[in-house]
Amino acid sequence: MDLPAAGRTAQLTLLARRFFCDAVFCGRCVFTERFDPTVLAPRARRTARLDKIVHHLGLALGGRPAAAMAQRLMMPVSNDTLLRVVRRRGSPKFVPPTVIGGDDWAWRRNQRYGTLICDLERRRTIALFPDREPATVQAWLEGQPQVSTVARDSGGGYAIATAKALPDATQVADRWHLMENASRAFLDAVRKSMKQIRVAVGATTIDPALLAAAEKLQYDGYVRREETNAAIQRCPRNAGRQFHRAGTTAGQDERRAARRRCASRSRRLCSGARPDERPNGAEPSKLIWATSG
Repeated sequence: MDLPAAGRTAQLTLLARRFFCDAVFCGRCVFTERFDPTVLAPRARRTARLDKIVHHLGLALGGRPAAAMAQRLMMPVSNDTLLRVVRRRGSPKFVPPTVIGGDDWAWRRNQRYGTLICDLERRRTIALFPDREPATVQAWLEGQPQVSTVARDSGGGYAIATAKALPDATQVADRWHLMENASRAFLDAVRKSMKQIRVAVGATTIDPALLAAAEKLQYDGYVRREETNAAIQRCPRNAGRQFHRAGTTAGQDERRAARRRCASRSRRLCSGARPDERPNGAEPSKLIWATSG
């Protein structure tokens, strides 16, 4: 099988000559004609260029996702074949790194984490550990004395492991955590002074044209929820069908609309607003008791 042509799968039929040896002591009696290894390997069912693409798909996507993608690309191959090609080619030759980065990764978020080590010069993962214990990282670093720079997060575990295993190595904060910390500090400072900032720039409302794509989605959702809440609150309590229509018009069922109405009423009660106050029947008795001394 070869690469697809004009959106169709391509299968090549090749004829190879066979030669027979009549020597009695020949350990191999049959010799088959070979092709250039860059075209077709011995006993291969795929050309070299197709096998290379299959290998890349297996590395990038794994078994079943890569098989589905190959099917769409008109290169049908099973998930077992993809994994077999990846295993056969093996891992690239390990080159001792000098600049590495370490961080944790999640087996299951908020429950179990492991450790990942990357070669930052070649941008390649070189080690995976099942946990993020400092002792595990320290044991691996002790076998890599050539490492001169270690990029890590702000946690203390990796710092302790690096200091014990490689006391002469330079420890730096990785770029992602630097940007994350800087962004968080900036946003905290802006939130505390948002009122003064709006007064200084002369803006009291948000201009949607100045928002990023993610911020615009969040802003549109906020505006939509406020409009829905306002429509629900405008409906009188005894206007059943109208109350139902106000919620379902915004894509909500009657039960969700009722919850929104109750939540809005609870917020008003917590803030001290009581538009639904009714006269208490005990008030006249309290007045008589208070005036009687």
